[in-house]
Amino acid sequence: MKPELIALARRSLLLAAAPEHVAKTVLDSARVRSFSRGETIFLQGERASAIYIVADGWVKLYRIAPSGTEAVVGVFTKGASFGEAVAFRHDTYPVAAESVTDCTLIRIEADVLLRQIRDNPEVAISILSATFAHLHALVGQVEALKAQTGAQRVAEFLLELAPCPDGACEVTLPYDKVLIAGRLGMKPESLSRAFARLKDQGVTIKQNTAQIDDVATLRDYVEEDPALAWSKGG
Repeated sequence: MKPELIALARRSLLLAAAPEHVAKTVLDSARVRSFSRGETIFLQGERASAIYIVADGWVKLYRIAPSGTEAVVGVFTKGASFGEAVAFRHDTYPVAAESVTDCTLIRIEADVLLRQIRDNPEVAISILSATFAHLHALVGQVEALKAQTGAQRVAEFLLELAPCPDGACEVTLPYDKVLIAGRLGMKPESLSRAFARLKDQGVTIKQNTAQIDDVATLRDYVEEDPALAWSKGG
């Protein structure tokens, strides 16, 4: 494995708290896999045996409801890990994973990491950290659905991607608008309306980029009471 990928994996929540010798043992047996855009990484209901760290690109996790509707559970990019909880139980994946863009993943066999946990219990701290991060993100999504308008959720999404802390900023949308809508618990047409409403907050959408006139102004809008935001067209 290339040194830069090893360094990235060591910085991930999954391995950040692991002793150096443990991380080395785990990564020595890991495999680097490349996926093309739209390629399936694993299927919902498939037996879980591995944990993944995203080295490059974007991956979505989603569930298919009995009605056939796709519900996006999460979208992950460079440095994020997924699949921890079920892989350790050798359970089935409750979601499917698909590459949203061309991507590179580091695949770690769960059994390898389990052996290290038995020999080095402190490794479990890393696993708990990664699992807690996923739980915290899901709680945040539920809270946003209940406590923010659609336009506020979109504004917060743009701020998470913004490369600058203040002033004017250009954000590149990392994946298509249908997936953005799914990630934010919206329909595509609702996303389009939210983009239109954000014009009053200094946001201009052009193809796959968003121009933010002032990051601080947009952040204030996200933190507003939803009733007030709605009165502004949120």
